[in-house]
Formats: sequence, structure tokens, C-alpha cells
Amino acid sequence: MTEGIKMRAYLVTLKNWFFYDMIVSNEIRLNGGMKMSALPNCPKCNSEYTYEDGSMLVCPMCAHEWNPAAEAEAAEANVIRDANGNVLADGDTVTVIKDLKVKGSSSAIKQGTKVKGIRLVHDSTNGHDIDCKIDGFGAMSLKSEFVKKI
Repeated sequence: MTEGIKMRAYLVTLKNWFFYDMIVSNEIRLNGGMKMSALPNCPKCNSEYTYEDGSMLVCPMCAHEWNPAAEAEAAEANVIRDANGNVLADGDTVTVIKDLKVKGSSSAIKQGTKVKGIRLVHDSTNGHDIDCKIDGFGAMSLKSEFVKKI
């Protein structure tokens, strides 16, 4: 009889220790293998109680569902890169990689011209995603495919 009581006490202690260990070490893993602490907050209500449902993440507080892979692809699509694939940022210095004709001018921007302090335009409709000021030409817009980062 005492052996059965000891065994039950041991199992209860082991179960409580395991639960405590899972909470302290934060190693509770979900179906996809992500740690619970690795899940992002809800983008709508910023709740920390999100969970996985297949490939989607769900917020139980506001019932918002989203796909984190689609958000990563959308963020990657918004990045502007130069001709070599380097990520450009506001304030970078770039060089022109080929001669560019300028509308309304008889001269052209020569290859190797340095452009300092660029400003990126993410919502450009005509493909010119860099606003800058070039010495001798003034303010103009360039396409990122014709420049390289220094």
C-alpha cells in the first residue's frame, strides 16, 4: 500500500516538475515545431496569444488570421535593390553604371557619376524609384537598375 502511495506521489511530483520545467524553459512546442515564444504578436491588436493553425497564424483575441510567409514575401518585394542585388537605403551613395540620356537636355549622365544622399520612392508608378540631386543636372529620378551601391 505504501509503495502505491509513493508511486502516485512520485508521478504527481514528476508531472508538476515537467510542467514547471516547460514553463520556465519556454520549450512548449507547437505542431510546426515553432517555440511558443517565437510566434509573432498579432498585427491587428498586438496580442501575444497567437497560435498556429496549419500554415496560418490565428489571434484568439480579435479572430485575425494571417500567413507569416506571405507577409515576409510582401516585405521582401518592397525592398529596392541596385544592379548588383545590394539592398539600397535612404542616404546611400551610388554610382551610375551606364550613360543615361536626360530628357530635355543635350547632355547625358556619364557612367561612373557619383550620386550622394539618395532618397528611395517605394510607390513610384513609372519605375523611377530613386530621387536624387546630381551636380550639373539638378534634381531627378533614376531607376535602381542603372546604379550600384558604393
